[in-house]
Amino acid sequence: MPYLINEREYRSMPLMEHRAEEGEEKNEYLVEGYATTFGDPYLLFNWEGVDYYETIERGAIDAATEMDDVIMQFDHAGMVFARTSNNNLSLFPDDHGLKVMADLSKTADARNMYENIVSGNVCQMSWAFVVDKDEYDADEHVRKIRHIKRIHDVSAVSLPANPSTEIYPIAQQRINGAIEELRQELVERERKVKLLKILTEAK
Repeated sequence: MPYLINEREYRSMPLMEHRAEEGEEKNEYLVEGYATTFGDPYLLFNWEGVDYYETIERGAIDAATEMDDVIMQFDHAGMVFARTSNNNLSLFPDDHGLKVMADLSKTADARNMYENIVSGNVCQMSWAFVVDKDEYDADEHVRKIRHIKRIHDVSAVSLPANPSTEIYPIAQQRINGAIEELRQELVERERKVKLLKILTEAK
């Protein structure tokens, strides 16, 4: 659930060494995902039967003044797997949310985290931040965060507050994309075969 420590807000709810096979891409420890999404209200908590939501507005991170040293962890605690000041963690907002790209090849702990992401044990994210500007819609029970001042960390998490977050190995995502593209090609080919059969029988 959401909690606050020294103005720092967290969003989380109640990744074995891998040897590269011959010909395998050297970016095997690269992961990417979204630590948060924009414009999607997500449930923060329920109080006395009332659901309270939060949404991160598009543009809320664009003016963040303190993103120079953000770290990546698991569940906002323990070992640091990557960090922006070390050039193995990159953060940038796009139309969907806060995009995260990380190289988890540098330490054994980071590689262990990568294996958990590959296996699907860990597949979502969260972040810790300081809010500069927000507003509350009492009718809809939605807190709208307009401006983030600082991002402290992005974390792979076991249980996220925002279910739309995700993290995945880049190579696997490319494989999944190629499989889906092939599936679409096969569907289209089957459709053309059926259409040709109909036209032939109609003659």
